[in-house]
Amino acid sequence: MNTELRQPKKLKNGTLRVVPLGGLGEVGRNMTVYEINGKLLVVDCGVLFPEESQPGVDLILPDLHYIENRLQDIVAVVLTHGHEDHIGAVPYLLKRRPDIPLVGSQLTLALVEAKLAEHRIKPFTLTVKEGMVESFGPFECEFVAVNHSIPDALAVFIRTTAGNVLHTGDFKMDQLPLDGRITDLRHFARLGEEGVDLFLPDSTNAEVPGFTPTEKNIGKVLSNVFRDANQRIIVASFSSHVHRVQQVLDAAHERGRKVVLVGRSMVRNMTIAEKLGYLNVPDNTLVDLKKIDNYRPEELVLMCTGSQGEPMAALSRMANGDHKVQVEPGDTIVLASSLIPGNETSVFRVINGLLALGAEVIHKGNAKVHVSGHAAAGELLYCYNILKPKNVMPVHGEVRHLIANGELAQETGIPEENIILGTGGTVVDLYEGKAEIVGQVRCDYVYVDGRSVGQVSEDDLKDRLVLSEEGFISVVTVVDRQTKRVVSGPDIHARGVAENDSVFEDIAPKIVTALEDALHQGPSKTHTNHQLQQIVRRTIGSWVARRLRRKPMIIPVVIDTPTKNRD
Repeated sequence: MNTELRQPKKLKNGTLRVVPLGGLGEVGRNMTVYEINGKLLVVDCGVLFPEESQPGVDLILPDLHYIENRLQDIVAVVLTHGHEDHIGAVPYLLKRRPDIPLVGSQLTLALVEAKLAEHRIKPFTLTVKEGMVESFGPFECEFVAVNHSIPDALAVFIRTTAGNVLHTGDFKMDQLPLDGRITDLRHFARLGEEGVDLFLPDSTNAEVPGFTPTEKNIGKVLSNVFRDANQRIIVASFSSHVHRVQQVLDAAHERGRKVVLVGRSMVRNMTIAEKLGYLNVPDNTLVDLKKIDNYRPEELVLMCTGSQGEPMAALSRMANGDHKVQVEPGDTIVLASSLIPGNETSVFRVINGLLALGAEVIHKGNAKVHVSGHAAAGELLYCYNILKPKNVMPVHGEVRHLIANGELAQETGIPEENIILGTGGTVVDLYEGKAEIVGQVRCDYVYVDGRSVGQVSEDDLKDRLVLSEEGFISVVTVVDRQTKRVVSGPDIHARGVAENDSVFEDIAPKIVTALEDALHQGPSKTHTNHQLQQIVRRTIGSWVARRLRRKPMIIPVVIDTPTKNRD
């Protein structure tokens, strides 16, 4: 993988350019831009959830720098399915140009429209389903049913004058799906006969041998968990995992329990799913959160968000004791999802917090309460053998996943030189059946921090990490430039560095000496306040590093005494 930045040459007419702006080298932030003859087609526009090394960040967006001056050239945004890592950044794109057509299945668009309503954006949408063919400028798109952990997922086959591309989105080959909608391999075969010049397959489970187990098995496990639980049950999952919520509803109904949906996104998404017929709610099963006190603990199942340890999600807040729902000894907690790479520490912290409260925690590590929504190696091999693509560019996964997927392609006979292992921003051109890397464009992380979008830098995050891990010291000193003396201070205060500020009594005289030495080296205005502050920073910084073995953030403030009126 060559990440060296080199700008691609101007695109020639008749050549298809493919630029992933996320989703390669990471699990999330999926967004791919296709360009031919001056027009752009975008497939997916998702977010990445922050890790612990990104404190304070709410979401991470794709870098739109590559297309920011070409928004009018976008003919459509095709959305493969309704998960946040594929649709979560749509509002931030449409804020720049609200009339970009959004194309997707019924459920996908309903989830996007609800999200856009919160941003006061009313989009132009086109609902499609499997088998349909629609043209958007120079792109002809044919939609294929694929099975995933959310209903109504679609792969998209893109026909252009430069060649044909199959973009799978997230998929697997569950042969016994809950909704009866399988990945349409017959459709794949027809497309293979027509010719796939470039194949962009999901790579998340490329390292996993064999086949992903069927979702149907989870229902039996949940039923047994519900049977054995003596008190309240709390199930955590993604807020868009309709299939898992359906299984929880069915198990609860079977065991005579009521279900409470907890969390705004969970309530919103399941309300949409039920309204559209994707979720079947048994009679007299759902109960409003406000009414849970009317039921005994053994009569309740709470379905909430927070299976990835997100700090503000419902389950994390329960584990911390700052949610309306208080976890009690004897409660059964079920984490019904796989760990997203990078979230392990956060999830284990939540599990430990729940165990400390006396709850029993059931997760994928100790019970079969979740199966992945992504194709394992055996399923990917089927795809390669059915499609016989000329070129392959693995997407959606960390570097190890992309490499593993590329190796699978090579095992089925695809030449190594036709397998493209890229990163975010890698520019690939397809012409006359040949795909090759032609450059690299900027593909930085764009951080959403509250209402701030793109204003938080990597340096800001480093500062936050220093504050959280090493602490903070403020030093306020008042100097008189006429007498060249320190007249007040240094007043030193610390947070997260030492138990008592008295520890700094030894260094205070040295700060005074350093400042007064500097003031005596020349005229009173020789040293600016900034220069004096740097002297303070170096003096206390070296002392703290040597004495306390810490590298805290140091904020020195040097104030001049007011000039006296001598009239």
